[in-house]
Amino acid sequence: MSRQLAAASKIQPKPSTKAIAKNRAHAPDYLLLTTVLVLAVIGLIAVYSSSYALGEAQFDDPNYFVKRQGIFLLVGMVGMFAAMRFPYHLLRGLSPLLMLVALVGLMAVLLVGVEQNGAKSWVSLGPGIPPLQPSEFAKFAVLVYMAAWLSAKGEVIHDVSLGVLPFVGMVGLIGALIMAQPDLGTAIMVAAITGTLFFVAGARMFHVLVLLASGLFATLVLTVTGGYRMDRITAFLDAESDPTGVGFHALQLLVAFGSGGFTGLGLGVSRQKFFYVPGSHTDGVLAIIGEELGYIGVSVVMLLFVVLLVRIFAIARRADTQFGSLIAMGVFAWIAFQMLINVGGVLRMMPLTGIPLPFVSYGGTSLLTLFLAMGVLLGVSRYTHTAEAEAPAEVRGVRRQTPSDRPAPSRPTAAQRSRAMPGGSR
Repeated sequence: MSRQLAAASKIQPKPSTKAIAKNRAHAPDYLLLTTVLVLAVIGLIAVYSSSYALGEAQFDDPNYFVKRQGIFLLVGMVGMFAAMRFPYHLLRGLSPLLMLVALVGLMAVLLVGVEQNGAKSWVSLGPGIPPLQPSEFAKFAVLVYMAAWLSAKGEVIHDVSLGVLPFVGMVGLIGALIMAQPDLGTAIMVAAITGTLFFVAGARMFHVLVLLASGLFATLVLTVTGGYRMDRITAFLDAESDPTGVGFHALQLLVAFGSGGFTGLGLGVSRQKFFYVPGSHTDGVLAIIGEELGYIGVSVVMLLFVVLLVRIFAIARRADTQFGSLIAMGVFAWIAFQMLINVGGVLRMMPLTGIPLPFVSYGGTSLLTLFLAMGVLLGVSRYTHTAEAEAPAEVRGVRRQTPSDRPAPSRPTAAQRSRAMPGGSR
């Protein structure tokens, strides 16, 4: 018996030092961190330059908006560094709680929400505290929840009843609560993020195309039946027919860009921010950057976004689990789609939706949630494989599900090994 146990112990493979080091936390992606901070600082400067006239006119304080943005920036940075140090693997178990908090927040908006600009999308927490927008946190919560759900499902997502329909039900619930505010732009963003996760997790192309077509049809119906949404389509297609009405916003954004030329008028010298561009510090901030810093300034901002997206995609490819890879791809979709929708609207390449430019536009809840997402992403980067050769096979740019994505089975005890050997106790 002792010889059998000794022989059995010799054939147990020992983990190599490289295998242990591969899963040990290392330094985060500092290029990603630096890019995020640079974008946030540019955003703070742009918010001040584009909002001081509005702050003076509405609140007798030219620094009103930049002070709030600065506070949210500092709090967001603290949250980002805390999330970066938090083992992201634990978010898998916390994802149902995050989803529950998001649902409660979205329902609270409908019950006790604060209405601004025709939409009830904010919740007030008391005097002196800026109202928060739960739909922004819902983006992060549904991203983490769907990444955990899809990584656990594996091949089951190919099944209509067990994979596709539950996915549609969960995303549809979040989307319906957001549309009740109403906020079509954020609902589109949630659909884009979760749809990207569904695709890269390995869903059948037929199912993806059916969901995409259904989403486009639903968007078309909601646009046609919503008065203000149809005005945005009119402004996109024929703004010149009503330059002082529905087409005013779209035309003034182009005037701002055209005024800047190649080098811009100079920082702080914008004329369009004096009540010509509605939302000059929110979804129209890029037009003010173009007017003041010209083509060069806009190109620098776009280059920073390219660097950011390239680093996020690299993290997705080298993540140590499929869960981490899906989180990275969800953040990639979040920033990429939000940037494209904002830039496309400002340049009149698509209808305006009110979607802010990530890290640059004014918006406290948006900035906080983005910093939280980047903190989790930096946490994923601390566990990435250090060499491409060691990275496992991919599915559409993300990790395949492997046994390491599931809890490791417990080791058999000495008594269990003894019973399993010939001649052992029964």
